[in-house]
Amino acid sequence: MPRGSVDANFMFTLAEVQRLLRAYADKQAARHGITRAQWAVLAKVERAEGLKQSELAELMEMQPITLTRLIDRLCERGWLERRSDDSDRRVKRLYLRKAARPLLGKLAGLRSEITATALAGISPADTHRLLTQLETIKENVRSAIQLANGELARKEQRYG
Repeated sequence: MPRGSVDANFMFTLAEVQRLLRAYADKQAARHGITRAQWAVLAKVERAEGLKQSELAELMEMQPITLTRLIDRLCERGWLERRSDDSDRRVKRLYLRKAARPLLGKLAGLRSEITATALAGISPADTHRLLTQLETIKENVRSAIQLANGELARKEQRYG
């Protein structure tokens, strides 16, 4: 690899891999009558049933109105339900409906197929190393964001 090519290609390659994976997942999810965004909502709720809609929107980095539309569709299809919070009537918590369980089973298999397709030709050891390295990159960037936010807050205190 020529000198400087990592700097020139790193972010573009990561973004292109993400874009292609999203496009492929969209196409594959459509076979099951669901969008990738709906699949993501169901998967998040499956991992943490009882989430508030506002918590889910933050977790998914999505505008609340966009998420509300997705949830409306999932409720209409009988896969998700909103329940009132016991302590605050304004709050709606999200729960999977029984009908979502078989679909989530199929989607788990689909996730495995997509992963296998993406990682074809890469050894299991290299796959684990790649995942570990991606986690390190994620933490490096997360730390840099927190540091930058802290510096911005200090500047605002001095000049604000």
